[in-house]
Amino acid sequence: MSLNGAIFDLDGVVVNTVPLHFAAWKKMFSEYGKSFTFEDYKEKVDGIPRLPGARAILTDLSEDELRKAASKKQDYYLELIEKVEVEIYETTVDLIKELKKKSIKIAAASSSRNCRYILEKTNLVGLFDAIIGGGDFKKGKPAPEIFLLAASKIGLTPETCVVFEDAKLGVEAAKNGEMFCVGIAREGDKEILKKADIIVEDLKEVDYDKLRKLFNGK
Repeated sequence: MSLNGAIFDLDGVVVNTVPLHFAAWKKMFSEYGKSFTFEDYKEKVDGIPRLPGARAILTDLSEDELRKAASKKQDYYLELIEKVEVEIYETTVDLIKELKKKSIKIAAASSSRNCRYILEKTNLVGLFDAIIGGGDFKKGKPAPEIFLLAASKIGLTPETCVVFEDAKLGVEAAKNGEMFCVGIAREGDKEILKKADIIVEDLKEVDYDKLRKLFNGK
């Protein structure tokens, strides 16, 4: 099976918005009297849509209240985005450009409804052949729907694509879709990504040739 497609999660993979998401979640949860650590973020809400993320911590709220909480998180996040320049992981951009030169189709797949907005804000939107964001699919990670949809949008079958993920539930979603997965443990937290086929700390550690060899040897 040949490698024909690459699907990139957004937050923590293409851009460094993780601190902003964490700060927005933490502020919102504090209003409900909930403590929220970065470990909680990585284990329970990273990589999934806002409503399930709110539900993971606010287990005693009604659906209406959960929606209000999730909306607050979104408002806080957008406030932060407007105040800062979003950091781009240039090594990820370099890899995308290399893969495109090898005729690999590229998709962005994020649980965030802000996906296209962030890519436009960072002038990266033109790198992608397809963009999947929150609202484009029904079942969030660890269900594989987001990545299966991304593969479909670039005209490929799942087994010909590699997924790049930095979140535990994202890695599980890729593997549940029977897709090859590169886990990115920027904080060195490789254990929570252990289901990935390969784990790196930064995408400078891989290139087209290495990916092709790993992919063909899976």
